Amino acid sequence: MNETVKTKIKPVIESLGLKLYDIENAKEFDEDIFRVLITKEGGISLDNCVEVTKQISPILDVYEPMAKEYRLEVSSPGIERSLKSVEHYQASIAEMVRVTLKDKTKVEGKLVSVSAEDFTLEIKGEQEVYPYSTVSKARTFYQW
Repeated sequence: MNETVKTKIKPVIESLGLKLYDIENAKEFDEDIFRVLITKEGGISLDNCVEVTKQISPILDVYEPMAKEYRLEVSSPGIERSLKSVEHYQASIAEMVRVTLKDKTKVEGKLVSVSAEDFTLEIKGEQEVYPYSTVSKARTFYQW
């Protein structure tokens, strides 16, 4: 159902000059949450989140994203965010990334390039190429 919801809310979000980064179903403190993550050049404001909430709520009343009661949450994906698509990787070039491979190996490095099939991390001065097919999970992270 989320793909249908995604196709319905994406044009509405784009009409506001924003981009749909991702949607997630989450559970926090026994509460079900439908999370809509949005981005734009220069960052997201609280007003952007409020406007998206107003615009997509009627759509979610028709195309219910969850089969149970939920709370809608609209926010920025944050400085540390999941990378799930080629577009996510492309938007994160020059950022630090932590990757867990399907064989449970963990690597981290600076994302230096992205193609349709793989991405390249700079790790301790060396460049390593990782096909997306080998990745279990990837996230940007900020070195404090």
